[in-house]
Amino acid sequence: MTETGTTNLGRRKLLGILAAGIVTAAPTYSNAFGFLRGGGDIRRVRMYSGRTGESLDTIYWIDGKYIPEVLKEINHFMRDVRTGTVHSIDARTLDIMAAAHKLMDVSEPYMLLSGYRSPQTNTALRSNSRGVAKNSLHMQGQAADLRLKSRSVGQMARAAEACASGGVGRYSRSNFVHMDCGPVRSWGG
Repeated sequence: MTETGTTNLGRRKLLGILAAGIVTAAPTYSNAFGFLRGGGDIRRVRMYSGRTGESLDTIYWIDGKYIPEVLKEINHFMRDVRTGTVHSIDARTLDIMAAAHKLMDVSEPYMLLSGYRSPQTNTALRSNSRGVAKNSLHMQGQAADLRLKSRSVGQMARAAEACASGGVGRYSRSNFVHMDCGPVRSWGG
């Protein structure tokens, strides 16, 4: 019994080392992404910004833990590009984005239209559009406006709504979906 237990433990350690090497060498995650149920080994987010020309393809969560250095990179990527202000992005929003992306089974990165917004930017946008909330969750780093070329607003919204973890806004005329980690609700058409 002891020999078998030792052999199994050795195999487990070896498999763990191999798995860590694979994750480092080729950052992908399994199709068994269990959003907010503790499943899955890694979480990944892929985005690009048409405004800045920057892109991001990164794993931000491994084996139940967020990676602080990567979250800082995401905070910078999702900054208010109008003012240059960087703010912490709520990881729950990233989880919704990653889970919706996985549910849609796409490899295309999201186009980020808006992540964090400073109060000044939010006020300026409100003066030009009725669709900008006075107390927008963008100002707390809890929302993102996203687009995919390969999926419709309806497909993206249904995937985000399937997560049942926050707000989902459909902006069909402007061709984007709002995802946030606030109360579960949906709007738009």
